[in-house]
Amino acid sequence: MIHVGNDWQPLFDIEQEKPYYLELRSFLKNEYRTKTVFPPMNEIFNAFMLTSFSDTRVVIVGQDPYHEKDQAMGLSFSVREGVEEPPSLKNIHQEIIAEGVEQGLWSSDLTRWAKQGVLLLNSTLTVVEHQAAAHSGKGWEIFTDNAIRALGEDDEPRVFILWGSYARSKKSLITNPSHLILESAHPSPLSAYRGFFGNNHFRLCNEFLKAHGYPPIYW
Repeated sequence: MIHVGNDWQPLFDIEQEKPYYLELRSFLKNEYRTKTVFPPMNEIFNAFMLTSFSDTRVVIVGQDPYHEKDQAMGLSFSVREGVEEPPSLKNIHQEIIAEGVEQGLWSSDLTRWAKQGVLLLNSTLTVVEHQAAAHSGKGWEIFTDNAIRALGEDDEPRVFILWGSYARSKKSLITNPSHLILESAHPSPLSAYRGFFGNNHFRLCNEFLKAHGYPPIYW
């Protein structure tokens, strides 16, 4: 059983008893035993462990972990310090600079965002080396959709940032009108110039947070 050490635990307790999760867990045991799977097993739930439900102010939805060596660390779009920044992350940094918003010292490791209340949540939490989306459709989406749904039903105002068509497909899970939903193209090189650059999401996010009495995120 997974123990996340914060108020996500009730959701984990419920989901871990469901048939889909039991099948997923059995599948993952075999995958980790027989293949190279990312992130390391102890980092699968980093997003939940670093950002509790009650501390979550912003949700940035990703699709799939990075699938090359040393990249995935359990946080969407993030890689460890010293690892070459993937193109999407470079474009995210470029947009932050262009918007002129509050910034901390830049690092490719987005743990500092998670500690400020940014839930960096991939829809699928594991992947096989060199095989993008290898674990999609195995049950992770049920789990992460239920997490997004719980946040989206909650009355506490939050910002949901949905980049790209896949993330935008999660919009229906966000049902409480107290939230701000920001949508645009994905920051990947294939689409960044089709609506990601210039979306002002980081500025709009911080304006919403400040308007509701929360500190801005230092990006």
